[in-house]
This record gives sequence, C-alpha cells and structure tokens, in this order.
Amino acid sequence: MSAAALAIVLAFVGIVGTYLTNMYLARRQERLARVNEQLSEFYGPLLAALSANGQVFDAWRLHVRPDGRSMFDPGGTPPTDAELAEWRLWFTTAFLPNIQRAREVVVRRADLLIEPSMPPVLLHLCAHVTSSEILVARWAAGDLTDQIALIRYPTDGVLEYASSSFATLKRRQADLLGDPTGRGLFSRARRRG
Repeated sequence: MSAAALAIVLAFVGIVGTYLTNMYLARRQERLARVNEQLSEFYGPLLAALSANGQVFDAWRLHVRPDGRSMFDPGGTPPTDAELAEWRLWFTTAFLPNIQRAREVVVRRADLLIEPSMPPVLLHLCAHVTSSEILVARWAAGDLTDQIALIRYPTDGVLEYASSSFATLKRRQADLLGDPTGRGLFSRARRRG
C-alpha cells in the first residue's frame, strides 16, 4: 500500500473515529441534560415539598400532644375542640399548601418520570390532595363534621418513592459527570491535598 493510500485510510479512520466520539459525547450530554431536568423540575421539588410536609407534621403532632400520639387514633383520647381548631389551622396553612405543590409537580411535569407509567403512590397523593381540598371547602362553609380527608395521605411510600428516585438520579448524574462515587468533581483533589 502506498503512502498516499495509507494517509487516506488513516484520515478516513480519523474522521469516523471523531464522528463516533462526537455522537457518543452528544448522547451523553443529552442524557445528562435529561437527568438534570428530572432533578430540578420534578424529583427535587417533589422531595422538598414532601419532606417539608413531614417535618412540619411531626412538629405539629408534638406541639398539640407532646406524647406524639395521634389525636385521630381510634383507640386514643378524642381530640378537644381546641386541638381540632389547631389541626384545621395547621392543615390549611401548612400541610395542604405543601401537598398541593407536590401534586402540581406531578401533574405539570409527569413527562419527567423515571418510570414509563405513573406510579400508583403518586396517583394516590393526587387523589388525597383533591379529597383534602373538598374537606377544607366544607370547613369554609361551616361544616366541621369531618376532620380528615376521605382519601388518606399515602404515608407509606410517597416520601420513600421521592427520596429513592432522587438518590437514583443523583447517582446517574454523578456517573454521567464522570464521578461514579457521587462525591463531586473535586473529591480526587481533596484526597491528594
């Protein structure tokens, strides 16, 4: 093979190699952009709203009953009128707005789900929020017969779902950034220094 033919073959191999590398890098960049969007527009806001709601609920529960027992526990001490008034205040000003934000994220940005279909726990959350809005509307109309929403809050699963999905995406993000440890870009520099 002549030098000219070899040069042409090497140039062709170089062009193909560059093309394939650029395609790989473009696809990786697209995957990273998708993961970043999932974190910032769906799983981050969802986790923040649900975590805040849980922390505020725990604080309220200890505020109303220092022993932490639920005033809605069928076998426990029935709530007083003052406790029920406090419940309605906290529910309308703290709990409901937090879960409404979570539902808004689910409804508005379902395109960012990790799964191919809507997880049942998120559907349950949306149904609970709507049920809670009906309850609050009844309170506003003076009907205090019911104190809890017909569809209960999905305590088993919704926060766990948001938290584990967020962690999964953070690991994926770290992998795409070339840091499979997930400790950040400067972790190697800190270890050396």
